[in-house]
Amino acid sequence: MERARLIYNPVSGKEIMRNNLADILDAIEKAGYEASAFATTPEPDSAKNEATRAAKAGFELVVAAGGDGTINEVVNGIAGLKKRPKMAIIPAGTTNDYARALKVPRSNVKAAAEVIQKQQTVKMDIGKAADTYFINIAAGGSLTELTYEVPSELKSIFGYLAYLAKGAEMLPRIKPTKMRLVYEGGEYEGNASMFFLGLTNSIGGFETIAPDAKLDDGKFSLIVVKTANLFEIVRLITLVLNGGKHVNDSKVLYVKTSFLDASLIDTDKKMMINLDGEYGGDAPMRFENLHQHIEFYANTDEIDDNAILGTVDPEEKEAGIEFVKEFEKIKDEDLDQDE
Repeated sequence: MERARLIYNPVSGKEIMRNNLADILDAIEKAGYEASAFATTPEPDSAKNEATRAAKAGFELVVAAGGDGTINEVVNGIAGLKKRPKMAIIPAGTTNDYARALKVPRSNVKAAAEVIQKQQTVKMDIGKAADTYFINIAAGGSLTELTYEVPSELKSIFGYLAYLAKGAEMLPRIKPTKMRLVYEGGEYEGNASMFFLGLTNSIGGFETIAPDAKLDDGKFSLIVVKTANLFEIVRLITLVLNGGKHVNDSKVLYVKTSFLDASLIDTDKKMMINLDGEYGGDAPMRFENLHQHIEFYANTDEIDDNAILGTVDPEEKEAGIEFVKEFEKIKDEDLDQDE
C-alpha cells in the first residue's frame, strides 16, 4: 500500500484540523493510502523540513493542510527534489487561493480530503525565484507593499477584507518605481506601481485579476500596472471587479511568459519581492516557470477545460464594495501624484 503523510497546521482555522484529524486520515485511507500525520511547530521551516523528509523516505503522497502559507512551505520542501511525491491540499486558512484554483472545497476539511478519493490530478506549474518556490504569485512595487502591513491577527479574522481595507488606507502613498522587466518576447522599462506574476487565476480571493490564467501551460500571467496615479489605480480596480477588463487597458501590460528578470533602473533604491504573500527578498530577481512540476489532486470535474475557472462570486463583490467604502473615507489626502 502506498503511504501518505498529512502535514497540518494545528492552529489554522481555529484549530479545525486538530478537531477533524481522525475523519481526514480516514478519508485519505479510503483513497488507498496508509496515512499518518505530522503537526507543524512554531520552529522555522517545520512544514518544509517534514515534507522533504517524507519525500526522501518514499512517501507517495504529501497532504498539506492549513492556509496558503502552509501549502507554500510544503511545496518548498519537495519542489527541489528530483523525485517528488504527489500533493493534495486541505484548506484551513483565510483566502485559500490554491484550493479555489483546484476547486477543492474550502469550507469542509473532510470534503477536501475526500477529493483524493476521486483520483483526479493536475500537473501544476510552480514558480521559482532564486532558490525559493512559489505556487500562486510573485510581485514587486509599492502597490504590493500593503501585504506586509496587514497584521497577522487581521488576516486570520477578516481574511482578504483586511487586505482591502489596508489597501485603501495605503493608496495615497503609492509612488512610481522605474523598473526594467525582461520577459519572453519583450521588455518593459519605465515607471510602474507594480509588476505581478500569477500562476493561477485565484489571487487574494478574486478570480478576475488574471482571468485567463492556465494551471499547466508553462506560462506566468504577467501584469504591469504602468501608473501610480491614485484615480487611475482605483479605476483599474473597478475594471478588475467588472470581469477582469483591466487586462485590455492602456495602463496595464498583460502578457504570458515563462520567465521574468526584474530589476530597478536606479540601483540605489530597493524593491521588495512578494512571494505568495510573504517577503521573498529584493530585486534584482529572476523568476522561472517550472512546467507541470508537481502533480496535485484536484476536483477536475469542476475545472473548466480551458482553466478559466469562473467569475466574481457574491462574496468577492461584497469585498469590492468594502474596498470602495474604505477608499471614500480618504477625503483629506493629497491625491495628486506624479506618474
